[in-house]
Amino acid sequence: MKECVFCKIASKKLNTEFLYEDERIVAFKDINPVAPVHVIIIPKKHYDSIKEVNDKDLIGDLFLVGNKVARKLDIHSYRFVINTEKEAGQEVFHLHLHLIGGRKMSWPPG
Repeated sequence: MKECVFCKIASKKLNTEFLYEDERIVAFKDINPVAPVHVIIIPKKHYDSIKEVNDKDLIGDLFLVGNKVARKLDIHSYRFVINTEKEAGQEVFHLHLHLIGGRKMSWPPG
């Protein structure tokens, strides 16, 4: 299988500044932000989407890391988003959690 761009980021083959890193997860700024704060949080292990994951600890850890990064960036109001499949807006087929904040959010989101 060909390595996706997020696999390359996680394995440090692409020069990316991490806002967070541990043995399973990394977080970094989105290159096409939709808000003043837009962070991507990914597992280092490749999963095409959340549909492939049966590790509840990993899913929980993605959200806990999101909270840590939000505190680090001093944002108090934010949204988490996971897009699943192309029709839902998933562009990179590696599970990722968006942390979006720094502006007023509207509802419904789209």
